[in-house]
Parts: sequence; C-alpha cells; structure tokens
Amino acid sequence: MAHVGLALMLEQLSPPRALDLARASREAGFHGLLAADVFQPWIPAPNSSEGGDRAPYMWNILSAAGAQTQGPLGSVITPNFRHHPVTIAQASATLASMYPGRHWLGLSAGEAINDAVTGEYWPRAPKRINAMFEAADLIGKLFANSAGGRDTRFAGEYAQLESARLWTVPFPAPKIVIATAGPLTARRAGRQADGFITMGGSLDKAETLMQRFAQGAREAGKELTHALKVVRLHVSWAPSIEHATSAALRNWPQAAMRFNTSDIRSPFDVAQIAKLVRPEDFAGTLLITTEAREIRDLVRSYLDLGFDEVYLHNVGSNDEEWFAAVQAGILPALR
Repeated sequence: MAHVGLALMLEQLSPPRALDLARASREAGFHGLLAADVFQPWIPAPNSSEGGDRAPYMWNILSAAGAQTQGPLGSVITPNFRHHPVTIAQASATLASMYPGRHWLGLSAGEAINDAVTGEYWPRAPKRINAMFEAADLIGKLFANSAGGRDTRFAGEYAQLESARLWTVPFPAPKIVIATAGPLTARRAGRQADGFITMGGSLDKAETLMQRFAQGAREAGKELTHALKVVRLHVSWAPSIEHATSAALRNWPQAAMRFNTSDIRSPFDVAQIAKLVRPEDFAGTLLITTEAREIRDLVRSYLDLGFDEVYLHNVGSNDEEWFAAVQAGILPALR
C-alpha cells in the first residue's frame, strides 16, 4: 500500500510546532510522518521574530507524534559521529515497540552541519558511506540476534560492540533503509539493506536509483516486493507565485545551491551563500507553484515509479492554507 505522508523538517520547527503539524497532518489526510535527526538549522531564522526554538531531538518528537497520528513513522539518522550505532538501535527498537509495525529506520552518510559538531575527524563521502553500511550491518545483527535471545559481538572498522543484546525487542524489527543519492549506493543498498530513501528532484535520476536498487536486490537473491522505497519531496506552494518564490528563497535556499553542501559546518555560512541564490536556480530541484494539481501530479509520478512512501514538505510557513490545499486538491485524487 502506498502512503503519502508529511515530512517534518525539524530544523525549521520548535517542539510544540512540530507536534501541532503532526496533528494537523492527520486531519488533512496525510498517512505517516518522516523526520530526520538534526542538530542545528541550515540557516539562522531570517528575522528575530522567527527566532525561538528549533532543531529538537528527533526521537522525542517521533515518540510523541506517534500517539497523535496514524501510519508509518520514518526516521533518518547518521551513525558513528554523534550517535554510536548501538544507541541508534536502542532508540529505534524502543520506538518500534511503542508503535508496532509503524517505524522504519533510515541511515545516512551525514552532513557536517549536523554530524561534525563533536569535533571528530570528518571523512570524505566514500568513508562515510562505508561507515553507514557497516552500521546497517551491526544494527541488523543486533535486531535479529536480540529477537533470538542471543548477544551480538561486533568488531568493525568504524564501530565496535562488546557482547550485548537489546532488552526491548520489537516485533517486527524496523526495516533498515539507506539514504541514497547515487547509483552505486543504490545498488549496494539493494544488496545489503531493506530499502532506500532519496530526495526528489529529477524523475530520471529517481528512476535510475530505483533500477540500481532492484539490480542489487536481485544480485542478493532478495524479493523486491519486500523492499521499502521512500522519497521526500520539497515544494513551495502558496496562493501567489510571488509568495511561493519568496518562501523558497527565505526558508529553503539550500535546494538551489548547485554544489555539495555536506561539508558546510555553520548555518551562518549557509546564510551567506544563500544571498547568491536566484529564483531561477530552483528549476529542477524545488517545485514552486500555486497549483495543487502540479503537486498531485508530482507525487503520482513517483508512486508510478514504484515508491511505496512519498513524504511532502512545503517550505513556506502558510501551514493552514497548505493543509487545506492538501485535503481538498492533492490527497483525494491519489487515493
């Protein structure tokens, strides 16, 4: 069954606001939530009136939001820098036990703005990707062995685990999905993980990732029907194109930065770069629109590619208007 849910972008939200949006998403007809672990926002609040709390801890938000929503509870987190894989496994197992059958665990290679804050060495992307897959292996073994009443001992290149088990054991265990941006990682995820998650942008690129993931799954002798394929789509919707464009420039300029942002460490550096972003730079990366129909068609195109779960994020702060548009003009035609 395909699900269309809400992406909670915690870098923009205070804890109360995140929970308000979770409740409103259910009323609007969204089915499921996706949140990523962040430590700080991409850019500081555009003005002092929008200061306040932001970037709350993902596990707290999902734990509270699960009681107020239905459908999947997806999480994306980076192992090995701020979080040892074993602590991720324990948090994930706890959430899955609270809400059986709803939670899946996404692992990413990380971004310095969130994951390099401890001052540890920040390796290049290939090493971070290897560490991510090693963590997926460790966590998967810990889930399986703990369910069987066995300890796990692990000695990897990036993480070690003394003989131990989880004492809160969910059934079923959360699926482990890999955050994927390129074909090599997608193929590897097909071989080694339960699914993949990617960012929307080019449909051609998404189709390539789907094909490479399927190739890897076949190589590992897996049934593709059991895999979980997830995409997160960013849009800027407002009643006028001027307001939609302004919201994109103010709140989500990183979508238009045509270079790898994973090594940037400070929100204030991103804010300086954001001053160079122009409206035309969003072409192909962020849909700016006044038409609910365009968003509906975008979601449908990803579902037609074979994605199981699509999560939407509207970058503006016009939440009441946005949820009304979702309820009236987007979700009904996708059911």
